[in-house]
Amino acid sequence: MSAASYAERRRFLESYFDRTALDAWAQMTSDAPLSKIRATVRAGREKMRSQLLEWLPQDMSGMRLLDAGCGTGALSFEAARRGAEVIAVDLSASLINIACERLPLDVPDGMIDFRVGDMLDPGFGHIDYAVAMDSLIHYELADIVAALSSLAARTSEAVVFTVAPRTPMLGAMHLAGRIFPRSDRAPAIVPVDEDALRSLVAAEPRLSGWGVGRSARVMTGFYKSQAMELAKS
Repeated sequence: MSAASYAERRRFLESYFDRTALDAWAQMTSDAPLSKIRATVRAGREKMRSQLLEWLPQDMSGMRLLDAGCGTGALSFEAARRGAEVIAVDLSASLINIACERLPLDVPDGMIDFRVGDMLDPGFGHIDYAVAMDSLIHYELADIVAALSSLAARTSEAVVFTVAPRTPMLGAMHLAGRIFPRSDRAPAIVPVDEDALRSLVAAEPRLSGWGVGRSARVMTGFYKSQAMELAKS
């Protein structure tokens, strides 16, 4: 991963989610009425969140979980209900503020530590599980593998994450995003070939002893995402 390119991309995403898309994202992650298109995205995200949670233990008492790119906190809330000590980090201070405001009453005090910052910060320490739901979809394949290597270096059980699957529709959208002026477009979603990702993970020295296991695709209207599990092999 190029530190310079990663930092540049991170700054762009921070600005986008803190300013350009904040109101839309807050509405998307609430129960407010949505257009038909955005409703399919909300439904897809809810289905994906359920899929990732299904791959985590039902009882997480005594475990630490990093919610890498936690957004408004829905997955963090459920993990905390299962007994996990959650570090919920997002690069958007505005989204973290919304997550804090939405903290449910049934989540025990002190179970979630909300942070504004880089999801790859090693300062978060050792964790049992890491979850990166739709937070790696804006990066190229090599950068995704580098991010997984960083997370795995301090994870004892598994990293569950999502990528944008390479489909004809997403490929066309990605191409269109490169054509329009930079000021007119949202952060590009980078389609990823699953076989290529598996091969790069297998060849990555920093991921020796790890492998990509379970995989599941969620395609609901305009939401298309691939859940994957990186676990000790």
